[in-house]
Amino acid sequence: MEHKTLTHRGGSFLYEETDAKSVFTPEDFTEEHTLIAKTAKRFLETEVRPRNEQIEQQDFGAVKELLEKAGALGLLAHSIPERYGGLGLDKISKGIVGEVLGAAGSYSVAHSNHTCIATLPITYFGTAEQKEKYLPKLASGEFIGAYCLTEPNAGSDALAAKTTAKLDEAGTHYILNGMKMFITNAAFSDTFIVYAKVDGTAFTAFIVEKDFPGLSLGAEEQKMGIKGSSTRTVIFDDCEVPVENLLGEVGKGHVIALNVLNLGRYNLGSATMGAAKYGLEQTVTYTKERRQFGRAIADFTATQEKIADMALRIYASESLQYRTAGYLEEALGGLYESEDQGLVAKRMTEYATECAVCKVYGSETLDYIADEALQLHGGYGFIKEYKIEQMYRDSRINRIFEGTNEVNRLIIPGNLLKAAVKGQAPLTEAVKQALSELKSPKVESIGVISREIEAVRAIRRVFLLCAGAAYETYGSALSEEQETLMKLADIGITLFAVESAVLRTVKSVKAQGEETAAFKIQLVKSLVDDALLEVEMNARKLLQGTVSEKGLHDNVRMLSGELSRLQRAGGKAAKRAIAEKILSAEQYIS
Repeated sequence: MEHKTLTHRGGSFLYEETDAKSVFTPEDFTEEHTLIAKTAKRFLETEVRPRNEQIEQQDFGAVKELLEKAGALGLLAHSIPERYGGLGLDKISKGIVGEVLGAAGSYSVAHSNHTCIATLPITYFGTAEQKEKYLPKLASGEFIGAYCLTEPNAGSDALAAKTTAKLDEAGTHYILNGMKMFITNAAFSDTFIVYAKVDGTAFTAFIVEKDFPGLSLGAEEQKMGIKGSSTRTVIFDDCEVPVENLLGEVGKGHVIALNVLNLGRYNLGSATMGAAKYGLEQTVTYTKERRQFGRAIADFTATQEKIADMALRIYASESLQYRTAGYLEEALGGLYESEDQGLVAKRMTEYATECAVCKVYGSETLDYIADEALQLHGGYGFIKEYKIEQMYRDSRINRIFEGTNEVNRLIIPGNLLKAAVKGQAPLTEAVKQALSELKSPKVESIGVISREIEAVRAIRRVFLLCAGAAYETYGSALSEEQETLMKLADIGITLFAVESAVLRTVKSVKAQGEETAAFKIQLVKSLVDDALLEVEMNARKLLQGTVSEKGLHDNVRMLSGELSRLQRAGGKAAKRAIAEKILSAEQYIS
């Protein structure tokens, strides 16, 4: 039985408009949200950062101790029901904690892994007995969790796992054999969510405790970054798992594994956004202090352009992240204790497209900022004494975690095509409508950001133009044309990022007035300037590799006309003005 009808279908931003009033933004935070943000920030500054060197030296005792302190503060309990010792908070609170602790380096990875993919399988799919046994301890930090999915020959293709589970003759235990690799928190975890194939075929989830006979750990991996996050192989050699530790149903492990990863991707977007803000803050501080040629580096306009570009990316990342948080809360709020696992799984997968965007855009924003931050630090950025060196190393894994960015890109157009085939998305009609509008576009709104509102519509039309052209060329074989799908995904990602920022700005202008929302208006105008050029380049590349010579000229003429009419002059001065405000504030502001 349906819990409630959702306001938006997942992925619908690709083919239809969204009302600004329906979108959650950071300006909608409640007192409860502000309070948990303060708690997380205090914990970060007073507990985690002073012990950063210990963490970097792989003192996992210190990491475990910090996790226990986080548990005492309720920072591990946000996504666990109150009945089981948790706080039962909303997905916005989950995102806020993830964002604040995203600036905590590798401790963030240990914390996020525990609260998300290592705990949520039990929260949403465990029996009452399993929840009673494990969730209070996971909420308090008495138990730390790990998630075991990846194998030597099963990374992106997780369902190709070789680990097996066989019921013993007494019918009391499943006997697990195999290994899982790259397991976060392995050295100090008490519980492991493990996926294995019952009788070699039925992909199934289990809750495995560290002391179960037959479980052992491999050596600690020597990694480039996130050194404070333990990463080991977990080995199962006739490992005895009680039948009551079967999680969900036999053969339904994929329902847990793949759906929980959607929330993991959202979580990763929050963490990378928080780290990106910290990177910008470090950069602003350094460039204002460091002098060359008799001037602060921050006074040079090339520096200012870099700082403005960082702020633009963060504004978009923040906007799309909390928009998605609102969707996830609408979908999953009130389902913490639902026994309808089918509904839970359906709601978890509803916003898979948006979660994929969070993961890709957030991780690539952080990588961009880490790289530019190090560049602006010059040689000092390469030195361990400066925090940017660690950030640069730590950031790189995020484009691989929770499914590579390439796999996540394929999800975005892939989900749309599947929905269209099932009759759940009016893709054919949307393409026809877009082509009609491309021939005679109309500007429907008049106001301070009317161009930006129209730009969102234009980007959507270009996405639909490209989707239609690609399908016309390849038909059902489009699902195998990965280069085309990747470029289509890039346009879709830009669409969601820009639309989220525009909707947030529209909402702020209506609520606060133009004067109060002036800086948001500046940010979104410059964001659109860059997005129009980015979308045109990706669309041209897609069309060049997809359509015939004649079709190429016709389509490029349409897309260029659509996007060029929205370009504006004065971009250089606009970015200097943005940089001036960020430098004055000495941190990211919006």
